[in-house]
Amino acid sequence: MLAAYAAKTDPRDPLSGLVVGDRPEPNTPAGWVRVRVVTAALNHHDLWSLRGVGLPADRLPMILGCDAAGIDPDGNEVIVHAVIGSADRFGDETLDPARSLLSERYPGTLAEVVAVPARNLVSKPAGMAWQTAACLPTCWLTAYRMLFTQAQARPGQTVLVQGAGGGVSTALVQLGARAGLRVWVTSRSADRAERALGLGADAVFEAGERLPERVDAVMDSVGAATWSHSLKSLRPGGALVLCGATSGAEPERAELTRVFFTGLRVLGTTMGTRAELAAVTAMVARTGLEPVVDRVVGLADVRDGLAAMAAGETFGKVVTAVSPEQP
Repeated sequence: MLAAYAAKTDPRDPLSGLVVGDRPEPNTPAGWVRVRVVTAALNHHDLWSLRGVGLPADRLPMILGCDAAGIDPDGNEVIVHAVIGSADRFGDETLDPARSLLSERYPGTLAEVVAVPARNLVSKPAGMAWQTAACLPTCWLTAYRMLFTQAQARPGQTVLVQGAGGGVSTALVQLGARAGLRVWVTSRSADRAERALGLGADAVFEAGERLPERVDAVMDSVGAATWSHSLKSLRPGGALVLCGATSGAEPERAELTRVFFTGLRVLGTTMGTRAELAAVTAMVARTGLEPVVDRVVGLADVRDGLAAMAAGETFGKVVTAVSPEQP
């Protein structure tokens, strides 16, 4: 089968290890099924994998990809939940010490076929576009969990999203606005600021700019570069939800005094549960929300999509059309 995979890793030149070529179809242990992939989506996780982060040499070659929507062995249209936990564990699978994401220990979704535990499948709502379904399992799931599970944001509250244009950022704006939140965004780009306003953001500020008032929660995937601004932007008792650290994981100052004197909550999160994926899928289907898709590329052209992401040239998601049946 055709697949996009990491043949080697290089922290300085990640795309040098990317190969699009033939790979064996994945094995299906007991309780697993094969899904014929119709659409997949690219994530920065793929670039980190190609740099060797979380993907040691002894697991190579490894098929990349976390997001997919496709057709199961019974002909059902499904969305794949990429968090692989222990078969005997109950509760929040993201907290399972043994959990991994597809493309870390098990072949990923940038292939014509992916194998997953049967329990990891969520029904794709009838009529939902395939490219919409492919955007949900990583960025939209992460955004949903950040807003509603971790921050417990409620209608009328104000949420600050650090950065505009990424898949998680655009999902946070769209989900937050539809849920009745006042959504503020930071951006260094006038074009991205304008597009964020078009998605439902109430206001956009320069990165690091002092806000007119403190907010109830901050959604941050940037890390070190925005850490101080995020803490200073919160009202007493507010929540900082952190899902990544693209600018680095070690801020110059921890500012612990601010954290404990003002009762701030600092909450980490990675992906989400299958139940949360089902919930965000249902919300998208009911509301008619459509994830922002920057471009659609064929599986053979995954390199072009990843290169655009690495260069910061995308706004929203890059979707991969895998099956020839994809409209």
